[in-house]
Amino acid sequence: MPAYAASLGDSQARLDVLADLSQRLLESARARGATQAEVSCSEDSGLSVNVRMGEVETVESTRDRGISVTVYFGKRKGSASTADLREDSLDATVEQACAIARHTEDDAAAGLAEADLMATDLREFDSWHPWMIDADRAIDLALASEQAGREADSRIANSDGASVGTGESVSVYANSHGFVGRERSTQHSLSCALIAGQGDAMQRDGWYTFGLSADDLESAATVGRKAAQRAASRLEPRQIATGEYPVLFASEMARSLVGHLLGAVSGGALYRRASFLVDSAGQQLFPDWFAIDEHPFLPRGFRSASFDAEGVATRESPLVKGGVLQRYILGSYSARKLGLATTANAGGVHNLQVEANAGDFDAMLQGMGRGLLVTELMGQGVNTVTGDYSRGAAGFWVENGQIQYPVDGITVAGNLKAMFSAIEAVGSDVDLRSHVRTGSILVGRMTVAGETGE
Repeated sequence: MPAYAASLGDSQARLDVLADLSQRLLESARARGATQAEVSCSEDSGLSVNVRMGEVETVESTRDRGISVTVYFGKRKGSASTADLREDSLDATVEQACAIARHTEDDAAAGLAEADLMATDLREFDSWHPWMIDADRAIDLALASEQAGREADSRIANSDGASVGTGESVSVYANSHGFVGRERSTQHSLSCALIAGQGDAMQRDGWYTFGLSADDLESAATVGRKAAQRAASRLEPRQIATGEYPVLFASEMARSLVGHLLGAVSGGALYRRASFLVDSAGQQLFPDWFAIDEHPFLPRGFRSASFDAEGVATRESPLVKGGVLQRYILGSYSARKLGLATTANAGGVHNLQVEANAGDFDAMLQGMGRGLLVTELMGQGVNTVTGDYSRGAAGFWVENGQIQYPVDGITVAGNLKAMFSAIEAVGSDVDLRSHVRTGSILVGRMTVAGETGE
């Protein structure tokens, strides 16, 4: 089978094509009377395979493109998009955006980000590492991962499958300020999910590895064995008595707590007054040692970028320092709605690092002593308006700093504002598979709903 037929090939040549296209579209918008305009063009390609119980289930090769045009007639905005590069389709897309703008009402916050904020130092961050793998080789890796997991423990009775994926993306953002920004990136993954036990006693868990370069991935056998160990460790779970306990969120779960913070301090939630952290900038939300920093220039970072989705230059910046929320997460529109300045976060944050104040995972268990280790969260029980938090969970009961037995069928509950202030430690066991880098997080006390008695 030929190597990865969906590859974008010469990425720089593809970027040149998209950059030229963006300029033509901007000129077309200007000719139709738009006072400002912006264009986003992207091309993506990918290969994914899935296997289960030693058999191939799916092989998928994809190639997509997207072109979005936004125009402004004063403070009126219109947007349209297409995937068709034919001239008549492109002209129709610009015309449609202009027609929408002519019929919308003025919005005082509408418009491009300010011209003097546009990025001028445009760099790459070692994010382009195509994996020239064909479908046969990808299938072999997935099969090897599943087999290694099934052979690792005799209690592994079934499989939910293994998968290998690889993707490439090139994109250009341009606007009528004269800004043209180019980005290219790759991402690759290998995952395995296994089932331990029989009948009603079955437990499922898995593992995955993710990176911008295939060289950063764990081996197929390692992924399979970790999936097996995690699934088998959950067999014969118990419940625990309902009560208030310390709760240690394993690192891959801990980043969800940061995610709730980000959602609550994002501009859209704030100007709609739909957040429990309205007017919280400058307030002490965390212990005085707690810190989160944004690092947009990390080499091979998952969200490294010289500019945000509006062309604004990114910058190193604290989000939380000394436990105090330093700022919000704003693009230009939400910033204007709030009477503030953009934080160069249109499109999201760029690599967050939560500062550790404790040791590795074992040290975190020792520090907790007795309590609940959460390794899985279920459901969407978070109210962003009030901060109330209630989610199904599974994990392990800990005594004397040692894992004793698995638990499931429980609920952990609290209020995010109280949970943030009750954080006692952040571990050095950072999960590097995300743009939010944090170790495990220990919350000193939460309500855990389980059995009604011992």
